Amino acid sequence: MTTETEPIPIPDSIREEWEILTSGTVDVLPAEQFRDRLLDARAQNRPIRIKLGADPTAPDLHVGHSVQLNKLKQFQDLGHQVVFILGDFTASIGDPTGKNETRPPLSWEAIEENAKTYLDQIFMILDRDKTEVVRNSTWFNKMNFTEVIKLASRYTVARMLERDDFAKRYADQRPIHVHEFLYPLVQGWDSVEVRADIELGGTDQKFNLLVGRELMREMDMAPQCIMTLPLLVGLDGVNKMSKSLGNYIGLTEPPDEIFGKTMSVPDEMMRDYLVLALGYKEKVANGLVADAANGKLHPRDLKARIGRELVARYHGEAAGRAAQENFDRMFREKELPAEIETTALDSAGAGKMALAKLIVAAGMAPSNSEARRLIEQGGVSLNGERAADPRAEIAAGEYLLKVGKRQFKRIQLT
Repeated sequence: MTTETEPIPIPDSIREEWEILTSGTVDVLPAEQFRDRLLDARAQNRPIRIKLGADPTAPDLHVGHSVQLNKLKQFQDLGHQVVFILGDFTASIGDPTGKNETRPPLSWEAIEENAKTYLDQIFMILDRDKTEVVRNSTWFNKMNFTEVIKLASRYTVARMLERDDFAKRYADQRPIHVHEFLYPLVQGWDSVEVRADIELGGTDQKFNLLVGRELMREMDMAPQCIMTLPLLVGLDGVNKMSKSLGNYIGLTEPPDEIFGKTMSVPDEMMRDYLVLALGYKEKVANGLVADAANGKLHPRDLKARIGRELVARYHGEAAGRAAQENFDRMFREKELPAEIETTALDSAGAGKMALAKLIVAAGMAPSNSEARRLIEQGGVSLNGERAADPRAEIAAGEYLLKVGKRQFKRIQLT
């Protein structure tokens, strides 16, 4: 963790809480203010209001998204009030953070479609009954144009161009649309509306979080503290976890898939997965990684522990143990999983079905394009034989279908 000053004295009364909440963070600013708010909350027996906003720009979440949710859960477990802002309005603007060019806003139809499963996935980690959920369209849809102009008058273009992605695009003479300048203001205004004490975000959100402090100060409110968290690196060990890069572990993926993908995490990333994905205290994580480095613990066994606990977090402890057993059976003993689901598919009288369509119908790929990609990359086999043609017509019958390294199904096609 870094702060804007040297380490500050922490009273014993909040030392454990401080260590839990600052573990795994990059910035806590201002650190003294965060400390004082913890002290005041305990003295007054009231919770701190901790805010996280997220835009439903995609229907599915992955373990990279869980980093901030895990930190929220730590606040929640310590008795503080989590305020989750579903950014349906901000999603309609499109945050350009980390992008090299203008990011197109989403339609309301797409936003609503994504939001259908978004909250259910969030509550795989957070306690639904203890989480305050609000949509920022609640207040922004009521704003008239005069109020929008007044909001825009509270920040200068010069300050806006201090944001890294804007500065680079401006220097390179790449387009910056005026509505993109509104995004940090809109995100910052959310903090005013919910009277946030603290706002969480990834390191790529630091500028936006600081704008929230300024707007709260403008409104004669105590400005929020900000807490930034690292961006979890994906399975390739290079880039941040992303579905578009294929280096992700999805929260709703089958247990065997989560466990198997975790076993491919580079050894040097195990500490981050312990701290960021599972919420381990840094001292404990450092000790486990040290044991793996000096031979007291085999790296494979530590990785299996991470995989088992990730599966348990999203599917239950029994599923975690079963996933590890299946992995050992398939990859150490070269056997099939103990249990393989059977799926009946109807060819609607055709007596056959294209392979890509069959994979989607069996629920083993989300779309025809993804199924084609898997086939073309050699990740699909029927009855132990590698399949190469996405358009191949599969005749009615029974098949053992394998997709990727760990997904198996027995298909009954009629």
